[in-house]
Amino acid sequence: MYYIGIDIAKRAHEVCFTDETGNVLDGNSFNIPNTISGIDKLRKKLDKFELTPDNSIVGMEATGHYWLVLYSYLVEQGFEVKVINPLVTDAYRHMLIRKVKNDRIDAQVVAAVLRLGEYQETAIADKETLALRQLCRFRLWQVDSCSDLKRKVIALLDQIFPEYERLFSDVFGMSSRQLLKTYTTPEEIASIHTTKLSNLLNKASKGRFGKEKALEIKAVAKQSLGITLGVDAFSFQLRQIIEQIEFTEEQIAKLDREIEAYMESLQSPVTTLPGVGPVYGAIILSEIGDINRFPSGKQIVSYAGLDATVNESGEFQGQRSPISKRGSPYLRRALWGAAFVASWSDPELKEYYQGLRARGKHHGVAIGAVARKLCYLLFAVLSENRPYEVRI
Repeated sequence: MYYIGIDIAKRAHEVCFTDETGNVLDGNSFNIPNTISGIDKLRKKLDKFELTPDNSIVGMEATGHYWLVLYSYLVEQGFEVKVINPLVTDAYRHMLIRKVKNDRIDAQVVAAVLRLGEYQETAIADKETLALRQLCRFRLWQVDSCSDLKRKVIALLDQIFPEYERLFSDVFGMSSRQLLKTYTTPEEIASIHTTKLSNLLNKASKGRFGKEKALEIKAVAKQSLGITLGVDAFSFQLRQIIEQIEFTEEQIAKLDREIEAYMESLQSPVTTLPGVGPVYGAIILSEIGDINRFPSGKQIVSYAGLDATVNESGEFQGQRSPISKRGSPYLRRALWGAAFVASWSDPELKEYYQGLRARGKHHGVAIGAVARKLCYLLFAVLSENRPYEVRI
């Protein structure tokens, strides 16, 4: 059996052929560009050493998205390709006496890990799961982008109209948003007629706000300590960002509809879990992939990075053990969000959460514990393909 180790990079990949004893064929690795000519060079090298799907196994790390093209090609050619978790190759590299890291060494390390057989594969999804994962990760990016934009709005308001934030319970609610899109500076708000402002607020709030709120806002605007230097530029920027927020929110809504359509076709029981709706369910399914690759819920806990770190030496045992955060950040984020909802919506998990709080555990620690419980419930629901039943 021959072992082909590939170090993946953006523009070129380093390839190393080794035999069963670890000897490098041809004495050294070789470089192939990430192009058609590179694929052709690899094919010629494989032919030269008579390496075929029957006598060879290929290993590579999932580096960004740069590995997908080469992976797809090799799979189409019939090769068994192992996508190895980078943590494993890093651990092996640190065991080497000479602390050298370059593309040539990295390719040899991948081949060596492959030959020894002690590695953890990165899960490769089927095309449906991969599509769902792309949508979910893009949605999370959009949500984070929207949050960044909102922070910029708050920062601008702190300069233009520092008193504004206390006027509305939600700065980004419909009433506040409509006001900021129309009048952004204290001077503009203070100068408009009360009736006009009252009508704007009444329409945006669907009757909740009226003349009383308009008078309150105008009074605060007249006493504002906001900057006046270059205020037009700040005002323009504020309007632009609010428009970006609204556009991004529309994109998120479209993504939600697309994700929900995927989830309806899958008919998965994951959404019966407490705190798990279509979006969290989609993230969980797309990140986990095939549930059969997890022997138990404990492995899901580790994969999500919700397992506690170990800090022991001799007779010393650390008292504070934060979660490792070494797994999928997307899966961890979905489970954490679901746990937050489940901690007050599900009777059993609510009791568990409140019990931890009563013992003096911090809110975050208690939510983390609920998230770990969800991992075990998740394993049971998916492995047995049955809905979750609420126990009262």
